[in-house]
Amino acid sequence: MSTEANPDTGGVTLRCAFCQKLNRLDMKRAADRPQCGECGRPFLLDRPVKITGEDFDRLVREAGIPLLVDFYADWCGPCKIMAPVLDDVAAEHVGRLLVAKLDTDAYPQVTARMGIRGIPTLVLFRAGGEVARRTGAVPRPAVDEMLA
Repeated sequence: MSTEANPDTGGVTLRCAFCQKLNRLDMKRAADRPQCGECGRPFLLDRPVKITGEDFDRLVREAGIPLLVDFYADWCGPCKIMAPVLDDVAAEHVGRLLVAKLDTDAYPQVTARMGIRGIPTLVLFRAGGEVARRTGAVPRPAVDEMLA
């Protein structure tokens, strides 16, 4: 398996939220609501996808489309304020951007390694590298500016 990002593939590998099986998804067909190859349940790519610390590095490295990761915690008020904004962003950019969420309480090792000092923190990755970062609750235009 290649360890380099291939931005032309339009593919990502995600874990099924129901059976936990890894699936390679063609994001060019994301609007068709791809299903898990194991259990047949749909991947809901029109909203942020929860990811694990174990899957974080592979997803960043191998995502064939831009990846926006929301570092959040369930108890965080500003994180809750950002949730509808990120829902809208994910829905508008289906197939062209993957919006993912990583729980900082559940995966403190990833949080520390990424230098996350406050939440929510949004980090945009392209071709395996970080290209933009915002910390704190920001309005939708600031998120759009990150993505431009």
